[in-house]
Amino acid sequence: MTAVIRVRDVTFSYGGPLVLEHVDLDVEEGEFLGVVGPNAGGKTTLLRLMLGFLGPAAGTVAVDGRDPGEGSRIIGYVPQYPPFARDFPITVEQTVLLGRLGTSRALGGYSRRDRDIARGVMEKTETSSICGRRLNTLSGGQLQRVLLARALASEPRILMLDEPTANIDVRMESDIFELLRQLNERVTIIVVSHDIGFISRYVGRVACVNRTLICHSTRAIDGAVIRELYGGDVHMVEHTG
Repeated sequence: MTAVIRVRDVTFSYGGPLVLEHVDLDVEEGEFLGVVGPNAGGKTTLLRLMLGFLGPAAGTVAVDGRDPGEGSRIIGYVPQYPPFARDFPITVEQTVLLGRLGTSRALGGYSRRDRDIARGVMEKTETSSICGRRLNTLSGGQLQRVLLARALASEPRILMLDEPTANIDVRMESDIFELLRQLNERVTIIVVSHDIGFISRYVGRVACVNRTLICHSTRAIDGAVIRELYGGDVHMVEHTG
């Protein structure tokens, strides 16, 4: 397999204590990778380094063999929080079409192909029925699907998601990850999550980040790994009935 993202001996700080230290990671073409760890452990920082939003203090990051700023054109990104006000007067369809910016012609508005692609990803994410609604009328789950559709509209080879199921219910969480499983047939996916138990059902490999990074196959995730990562005891809760 071919690594589409390479992180080599990366160290990063926001000016205080180290957030990441000597991190190495290869993300293979077609992989479904989960990034987990405690709060403030460096998960989102690692994602931002791969996106080119941040630069490492030491080490290197390459996306498709290029600087992350150049390689970002092949990445679709779903942030944890929308980078705009929810009450901004924009519809679902207009939001999804924003994903075509930078991939289509610079002047003259959206092309027919742009609109066809937007309609296609709205169908895939089951947002076609709400395409005319404004963002401030959407539930949390609906908004996450819209942001996913916007990312897919750029026709990415790599899809990065930062806590895509935060603040939504369990049923919607399962629906979104089932959709990601389908998308993984043609797109490399990296998803940041706090829920190691849940995502282990979907991802092929887990990158455990707590300043340093250790990768495990999902089969290798056990109580000892979780204790090492989160620094606490593990309790099993059994649901019956």
